[in-house]
Amino acid sequence: MAANPSFDVSTGADLQEVDNAVNQALKEIAQRYDFKGTHCTIDFDRGKAEIRLAADDAFRMDALVDVLQSRLIKRGVPVRNFKLGDVEPATGQSVRRTATFTQGIPPDIAKRIQKAIKDGGFKKVQASIQGDELRVTSPSRDELQAVMAMLRGEDFGIELKFGNYRN
Repeated sequence: MAANPSFDVSTGADLQEVDNAVNQALKEIAQRYDFKGTHCTIDFDRGKAEIRLAADDAFRMDALVDVLQSRLIKRGVPVRNFKLGDVEPATGQSVRRTATFTQGIPPDIAKRIQKAIKDGGFKKVQASIQGDELRVTSPSRDELQAVMAMLRGEDFGIELKFGNYRN
């Protein structure tokens, strides 16, 4: 007997696309008139999935974040998984900021998604948390499609990806 149809719910950003977006943002900053003669930097740490921003003042920091976010959007990186930290003062008037990417569904959000599926009134749908993703199974493919539609309509604060659909 074949196993029940299933799909996985996950989240995360393609770190190569993030790296490309950071490089494009650095090129744009080097060419823009309002950034001439400033010490604005963007450093991407691929291992930690975080970006460190540094600017001369708060105004340039806002412009730096705007340039970076526009490049991320153009590269197809989910900006909902992009969490900006607080602006920290550095030496003089310069400021720093750290931004992180959510790679994998946090346990509290996974439990909220699991509860939303249970409360959705789907008869034979099972959702199990497997590490940093969820596996949703059901004997009915139509119910799985309905679960996907319901999850797309909900707001969990992160970008959800549906993959590994198996019959």
